[in-house]
This record gives sequence, C-alpha cells and structure tokens, in this order.
Amino acid sequence: MSIVLASGSPRRLELLKLIGIEEFKVIPDLADECITPGLSPEKQVIALSFQKASNIARLCEKHDVIIAADTIVYLDNEPLGKPESQIDAIHMLEKLSGHMHSVYTGVTIIKDDKHVSAVEKTDVYFKDLTDVEIKGYVETGEPMDKAGSYAAQGRAAVFIKRIDGDFYNVIGLPLYRLSIMLKEFGELL
Repeated sequence: MSIVLASGSPRRLELLKLIGIEEFKVIPDLADECITPGLSPEKQVIALSFQKASNIARLCEKHDVIIAADTIVYLDNEPLGKPESQIDAIHMLEKLSGHMHSVYTGVTIIKDDKHVSAVEKTDVYFKDLTDVEIKGYVETGEPMDKAGSYAAQGRAAVFIKRIDGDFYNVIGLPLYRLSIMLKEFGELL
C-alpha cells in the first residue's frame, strides 16, 4: 500500500510533509477541469476532487490511498479559477480588492472500494489594493498558477486583513479536515 497524492501542486506536497506524511507518490491528474454551471461551490469542489481521485485510482493498486483536492475561490458566487493571462490575474485581484471572498477546497480519499469526500470553506478578507500593488504583484509571476490569482503563503500575505477558517485550506489542502478523513481509513498520522 502506498499513499498517492493526485496533484502536481508543490504546495500540497509540502503540506502533506508538514503533517508527517513523508513517503508518498505524486501522480497528478492531467485531465481538464470543467466547472459545472449551477453547482454550489461545495458540490463543485467535491465533484472535481472526486474526478481527480477516480482518474488516478485507475492507475494505482487497489490498496493504495489516493488523496485528491480541488480549490476554487468564489467572490459573490462567481468562481475565480487560475488566471489565463496577466491581464486576467489583474482583473481578478481588482475584484478581490477590499472584499471578502471564500475559498472552497474539496478533498476526496479513495482506498479499495471505499471513498470519502469533504469540503472546507475559509473566508478571506482583502485590504483595498492599489493599481501599483496589483501590477507589481502580477509581474512577480506568483499568481499565475493560483486559484484567485494569489498565494496566501507568498507575497500576497500582505493583502490579507483577516482569515476566518483554516489557513491551510487557502493554500490548497485543509490539514485538519484531511487528518480526520485519513483516520476514517485507519491511516493515523
């Protein structure tokens, strides 16, 4: 049996190590993600994490523990995925400026013929950002592969006035929720 992280995210890899999971395989799901219109944020991230876990489970041994996650930022029920360009990143950050938004992460674990999924929601409050701050941040390249166009654990940390909920969820993997889910499978940390 192996633990398999169904993600190529270096942040998720670091977070697993942070909670003591040192030995695991990384097999990213390379399938296109599609947001389904009309689904609630909770159902959306659960569906995407389940899709990732299922895709990777087909490539693994039956007893492997597959961990998959999907994170989406929502502002007023509008999903903000990863930016497609610097202009897109600027527009997202302009929308987030001075507002509260919610970060949803769906997590799915599959082992044998059993699976469990859960969702974590964290509210993030941004300060008012200047055009200079937004442009300077986007020019660093940091927001280009991040949901909502920012990294809470990076340079955008200074944009955040307050977080209500799991900080690690904002990074992409709610560690407390994950630990509870792993215990359901007998995988103690």
